[in-house]
Amino acid sequence: MSKTITRKNISSCGVYEDIFGYSRAVRVGDDIHVSGTCAPATHDKSDAYEQARAALSIIEKAIADAGGALRNVVRTVVYLREISDADLVARAHREVFHDVRPASTLVQVTSMLRPWQKVEIEAYVKLP
Repeated sequence: MSKTITRKNISSCGVYEDIFGYSRAVRVGDDIHVSGTCAPATHDKSDAYEQARAALSIIEKAIADAGGALRNVVRTVVYLREISDADLVARAHREVFHDVRPASTLVQVTSMLRPWQKVEIEAYVKLP
């Protein structure tokens, strides 16, 4: 007998969700996986700190829509175009997660979908 998993797809209504056929987040049982998230186009002139804060705000909403909270985040993956922006993004990450201190990986990439994007962040959540 196969066991069925409960799956809930979360949308942020971003245009690329339909183009690429993905969800902002997916909850499967007690786990929430949040897709790589960038700041919206309204942040095209922002620095990496502001873009990271905007992306983390979108992530926080997706996690809440899936029934979780930032305190449940166990891992993040941060992609940067310029490694020199690491301190700015780290500041945003630290301010948002405070004492949660999720496991995290920082990776420099050569480009992102839009030329003005500086940071993209993924998050993984384990619910109690």
